[in-house]
Amino acid sequence: MKTIKVLGSGCSKCEKTAEIITRLAAEAGVEVVVMKETDPAAMMGYGVMSTPAVVIDEQLVHSGSIPHRAEVEAWLAKA
Repeated sequence: MKTIKVLGSGCSKCEKTAEIITRLAAEAGVEVVVMKETDPAAMMGYGVMSTPAVVIDEQLVHSGSIPHRAEVEAWLAKA
């Protein structure tokens, strides 16, 4: 099971990112735990300067925008 963190302030883009990841994982039949991280200190720990950002299994994979469907599908395919 993958642990996916969506880093951000809780803005609409961050919420949408979490929703997209959750929906696409369900469609692909991949078990994931999607967590939202809003603590600025935690975000800085990953070196994130712009949100939303995505961390999968403690690796930063994306930041600064809502990820495209193909990107999310590629991340989930590595499960």
